[in-house]
Amino acid sequence: MNPQDSLIDKDNLQEQIKPEETVQETTIQPTANTEVQEEVTETVAEEIAASEETTTTEESTAPTEEKATVETEAADPDDDLLVATVEEEDDDDEMLDEEIDNVVEIAEMTKSVLVARLKELVTLEVEEVKDEVETIKQQFYKKSKIETEKQKAEFIANGGEEIDFIPNTPELETEFKELLGEFKAKKAKLAAELEKQRENNLLRKNHIIEQIKVLVESKEDVSANINTFRQLQQEWKNTGAVPPSAENELWRAYNQQQEAFWDLIKINNELREYDFRKNLEAKTKLIEAAETLDAEQDVVSAFRQLQKLHEEWRELGPVARDLREEVWGKFKAASTVINRKHQAHFDEIRAMEEKNLEKKNELCEQLEAIDTAKLTTFKDWENTTKEVLELQEQWRTIGFAPRKANQKVYQRYRAACDKFFAAKGEFYKEVKNTLAENLEKKKALCEKAEALKDSTNWKVTTDEFIKIQKEWKTIGPVQKKYSDEVWKRFITACDYFFEQRNKNVSSKRGEELKNLEMKKAIIEKIKAFTKTDNPSETLAALRTLAAEWNAVGHVPYRDKDKIYKEYRTALDAQFDALNIDASQRRLESFRSNLKDMSGKGESKLYREREKLVRAYENLKNEILTYENNMGFLSISSKKGGGMLQEMERKIEALKEECKLLEQKINMIDENI
Repeated sequence: MNPQDSLIDKDNLQEQIKPEETVQETTIQPTANTEVQEEVTETVAEEIAASEETTTTEESTAPTEEKATVETEAADPDDDLLVATVEEEDDDDEMLDEEIDNVVEIAEMTKSVLVARLKELVTLEVEEVKDEVETIKQQFYKKSKIETEKQKAEFIANGGEEIDFIPNTPELETEFKELLGEFKAKKAKLAAELEKQRENNLLRKNHIIEQIKVLVESKEDVSANINTFRQLQQEWKNTGAVPPSAENELWRAYNQQQEAFWDLIKINNELREYDFRKNLEAKTKLIEAAETLDAEQDVVSAFRQLQKLHEEWRELGPVARDLREEVWGKFKAASTVINRKHQAHFDEIRAMEEKNLEKKNELCEQLEAIDTAKLTTFKDWENTTKEVLELQEQWRTIGFAPRKANQKVYQRYRAACDKFFAAKGEFYKEVKNTLAENLEKKKALCEKAEALKDSTNWKVTTDEFIKIQKEWKTIGPVQKKYSDEVWKRFITACDYFFEQRNKNVSSKRGEELKNLEMKKAIIEKIKAFTKTDNPSETLAALRTLAAEWNAVGHVPYRDKDKIYKEYRTALDAQFDALNIDASQRRLESFRSNLKDMSGKGESKLYREREKLVRAYENLKNEILTYENNMGFLSISSKKGGGMLQEMERKIEALKEECKLLEQKINMIDENI
């Protein structure tokens, strides 16, 4: 026989109350892990249920208020007390998964939300919210510590000494401390009230014992004493908990006086048998209720219901001596079934948590294996960031690890993620320095162009400007906020020089009018053009007409925009008929304009190229900004998933625009 299932012999009882069987079933209760991280907040659902664990105990050991009890039959039929106990779970009002969800939710709250939540909790009952308040306190100070460390790092980075750093104490933290002090005062007051109530209960129960003692020593009629005794028993039952230090001795004295009462009053057999029958009926119902719990799907709920049945069993009196072992055996057997299922349930949880720990360790190894030193381009960082985000998403789908290892593996995971994104931040910081160097180089070219713009040595200065423009082309991008300014300064100097040079080139009015008529004729050709069955031939013919258009020189200035609009409308109509997409159409149009620019000298091409390069740089800077924001958004944003998708769509559109600009720049390079 399992020693946990054995029954103690009446001779082993210190106080000689002689119960034939006393069994204690205990449970080790689950606790909610209150130390949970902010950004990615996690807890462990680990409950160790020591089911079917029974140990012998002396009758003098009384159950505390926090324990569910199992009652056994006493040797004396009039004083049958069961004193084995089963520890109650920490919080019978909340399921374990609700506690975990609550902790994760609190970990994701901002400090202002935490203060608002604490303000609500302070108005509620202490016992109902004390665990949540403790979790809020830990999360608030953890977030405050992170902010203080950040302030300190910025202070030192700005040249301050660590010893001179004085952290700021925001009003939010002052309000939080005041609310916390208010809750602590309320909690202390409640504790004092509870302690006072226990002391009052102790006095009341001692008084009940003294009253029973008076009945034992009384010479009055038996029937009158029986009614009084029953009332005292009910009064004892209705009286609440007492200080733990006095509990055992109190129960010993109470049981002793009960036994003495039944021994002295010599209750008649008929009344004794009546009590036995009533107790048997009640205990039989409890046995049936315990047996039906085997069909309960929720094993945790079944276990809790079993504890309530044990409490009811404890309050019942004895049954006939010849039925005691049988009745107790049935109740114990039904309890054992539920206890074993309860234990198996948490064994499964522990096994699952071990698998989760393995998966999380594997993710940590993958994160730690990333060699940031090999990431030297934006593309490298972009691809690796996507991989890290995918690993983070996998982490979120994995359940809890064992309590003892959960915090450690989470810290390892956070450290690996933080290391990666810190390295990414350093990379972008270095890029920022490079952009600053490029800005200085471009400013120097601006100064050089401004010094040359008033020169009338057209040939030499033109060559010098072309040289400067080529040098500008070799310099990389600058920060977006300076890009437009420095480009405008540079192109203004270039345009001024070339405009002054072009004023020296006279145009013939008659030639411009002739060109206007030629372009009108070309427009009519385009309108009258009929496409062939071969799209390639049709497109080639249209290109020929476009080439004819570009070959024609300038038209009068006042007619330039109008004639070009007519030309563009006619050509677009033909392209629509060929189902040519917008990008291809833009390239075809640019190809035509390029031939026109080629006839006006390389300076026109260089200016157009610089314009395209400038637009290209602006787009790359926008892409860089979005990518940088994506990297930091993935760590802390609760709605990061939707925002990331939106940013990815914008980045793809910008990249398509960059491809079109690259094609245009390549066309110019082929003509220079």
